[in-house]
Amino acid sequence: MANYRAIRATCEAVLRVLEQTWDQASMFNGAHLDFVVYHTQQFQQRPVRTGVSLFLYNVSINTTQRIPPARPGSGATARPPQLPLDLHVLLTPWADEASLQQDILGWMLRVLEDNPLLAAALLNTPSDVVFDPDETVEIVGGFLTIEDMLRIWDGLPGDFQLSVPYTARVVRIDSEREVLRGGPVLTRELDFGQV
Repeated sequence: MANYRAIRATCEAVLRVLEQTWDQASMFNGAHLDFVVYHTQQFQQRPVRTGVSLFLYNVSINTTQRIPPARPGSGATARPPQLPLDLHVLLTPWADEASLQQDILGWMLRVLEDNPLLAAALLNTPSDVVFDPDETVEIVGGFLTIEDMLRIWDGLPGDFQLSVPYTARVVRIDSEREVLRGGPVLTRELDFGQV
């Protein structure tokens, strides 16, 4: 049962896949890479000199799984349906030299293609359990037209950077509200009245 922290946990897990695969001793001539979830202002400050940033630019409700059945709760309660979300992110490789930036880009794309499913073990951290052990999130390449990509970058502070859109689907957020439901009917009593 993923809770409201599922969006943050998913964004961090995408970068964790990259960070766990990166080997500083044998890759990119020993360059140190940073992996940071960005918010808008960080594009101007650029805290990552060399590495990968993830920017969550859109969240949409997954319409194909919009009305899943309610999950049973304990006793005479049930939980409202899950909220299925798709997270749309931009992954940006950063480096001062174009050749290193392109190497990081190629490596990043290959790692995400090799690891399209984020298991709960990766989505959860030892200090923050957000997802149930059987839950996963799929990472797939997204699509933005050149016009849409430029529109995003026009709204961000800083200069245009080579970026790749990805979608994390389906992040299911459970409700913490319990809905009371009646117990099963065990006996039937008919009472006839006189008119």
